[in-house]
Amino acid sequence: MFDISMIRGYHAHVYFDGATVEKARSLCSTAGELFGVQVGRMHEKNVGPHPTWSCQLGASPEQLADLLPWLSLNRNGLIVFCHPDTGDHLTDHRDRAIWLGTGLELDLTIFD
Repeated sequence: MFDISMIRGYHAHVYFDGATVEKARSLCSTAGELFGVQVGRMHEKNVGPHPTWSCQLGASPEQLADLLPWLSLNRNGLIVFCHPDTGDHLTDHRDRAIWLGTGLELDLTIFD
């Protein structure tokens, strides 16, 4: 059994494509304003293990308690992939993920 104190924070990755980029930009910007989370760049290419374009929201455990329910109600059809940051990147992405919307297959080979 793991202690939740090992969680440094969370990453919520908002997935989008060319047709939904503005919807994602607005969602991420609003999340940053409302919750004070870190808003990353709008990656209009696949980055890391992510199978589509994405923007990362960085949240503390306290921020996630409000952010995740808000994202579930306001994602407007976008897929959101959320995971803890414990330092064990493979396990965090593979085994500890939270999906809002349809889960997608990640490229976990980058963690080999």
